Amino acid sequence: MLYTNATIITVDPSRRIIYNGAIKVQGDIIADLGKTDALREKYPGEEEYDLTGRIVIPGLISTHMHTAQTLLRGTADDLELVSWLCERIWVLQGNFTEADGYAAARLSIGEMLLSGTTCFLESMFADRYGFDGLCRAVEASGIRGCLGKIVMDIAKYAKDDAWAMHPGLVEDRETSLLGTLKMWEKWNGKADDRIRVWFGARTPGGVSDALYKEMTSLSRSKGIPITMHCAEVKADREFCASISHTPMSYCDSVGLLSPSTVLVHMVHLDDNDIKTLAASGTHVAHCPTSNAKLASGICRIPDMQKAGVNIGLGTDGAPCNNTCDLLQEMKLAGIIHKAISFDPTAVPAESVLEMATINGAKALGLQDRIGSLEIGKKADFVAIDARRIHLRPWFNPVSGVVYTATGKDVDVVVVDGKMLVRNGQLLTMDEGEIVEEAKKRSREVVERAGLSAKVKARWPVE
Repeated sequence: MLYTNATIITVDPSRRIIYNGAIKVQGDIIADLGKTDALREKYPGEEEYDLTGRIVIPGLISTHMHTAQTLLRGTADDLELVSWLCERIWVLQGNFTEADGYAAARLSIGEMLLSGTTCFLESMFADRYGFDGLCRAVEASGIRGCLGKIVMDIAKYAKDDAWAMHPGLVEDRETSLLGTLKMWEKWNGKADDRIRVWFGARTPGGVSDALYKEMTSLSRSKGIPITMHCAEVKADREFCASISHTPMSYCDSVGLLSPSTVLVHMVHLDDNDIKTLAASGTHVAHCPTSNAKLASGICRIPDMQKAGVNIGLGTDGAPCNNTCDLLQEMKLAGIIHKAISFDPTAVPAESVLEMATINGAKALGLQDRIGSLEIGKKADFVAIDARRIHLRPWFNPVSGVVYTATGKDVDVVVVDGKMLVRNGQLLTMDEGEIVEEAKKRSREVVERAGLSAKVKARWPVE
């Protein structure tokens, strides 16, 4: 198949942009790309798919996502993190069934595909949600999923005993760590290698030193990557201080710092933390909307970039973002650092697109396969319809993608050479059925959790 007549932002090593470009897909691979006329001449008679007026980018990669939480969109607005967790989200998630987890996974994946995300890192999937269902949803949909199953053995947040997890979410070493190993043996590499199983460790304070060390040892010996929330709020830094550490010195002490680790949020770091982080090759998942909405603070992205830290981008969960649309996340990532630094050049559009593509691929250890449009790489790409009034005119296509486009502008999504979205419509999933199931199950979860009186409109409803 030849995809023709597009503006192609390759994000290749030279950062080429090809006007009137074409991509030849052979099986699941990009076999060729270049000017449309040249490829037509080279491959006469090849079936074509016309992308006139579209901007093509590498498939977007979300390096932080909670698939279960999409079922809880809008249930915990305008709360800071600890209240958000202890009073709402943990209570709701502690009442999930495996069927709820499967419905939430399908809702998340459908939304991600429709808004251009072709690969995601699930951060902390609890055992009660049904990990098998998550894998089945990834397999059937055609998306790529790096799936972190929770690792924990302490049921509280940071150092305050009052910040306790809901009993329905509490897991021990056998269920969490050993359960992850079982799922890794069962699912890692399945679905034509679109599924990778990760350790999804809880934040420091939620995992004992011994369990962290056992997990990091297994990570090294078996090649299982790790993702973990870290230094998200002031309470996280205070916990580390209470045991005579900074966030990065603690992570280093239990073996978490590694090129196979993605640390999420990383808001409350000092200069030495950033130096340690950069030297270790550990990756960061930046989630500006979540950090802003939960009033957690703003990650020091410009300082991390100067230090050489690889930074990806994530939407986090729907209750602290309200969308899984990584294109919207890109816009905030491009402007929030300008506002606090008083420097309009702080994080340019090009850096943001790199975060959402090739940097994300590096964070997931998949940079040789995805993250840029190059011959021999997987055919994962997204076509944004730039013919619409709100996207015209554009002079720099990267600017148009980062500062103007949203998920609603996604026209075509291809993963592993297969078209999963065409004309803005899902091809591998029934959107209507997913929405109805999610609507039913979300209400049941709220009722089961006893939160119907709190999860509702604040203004009078007639």
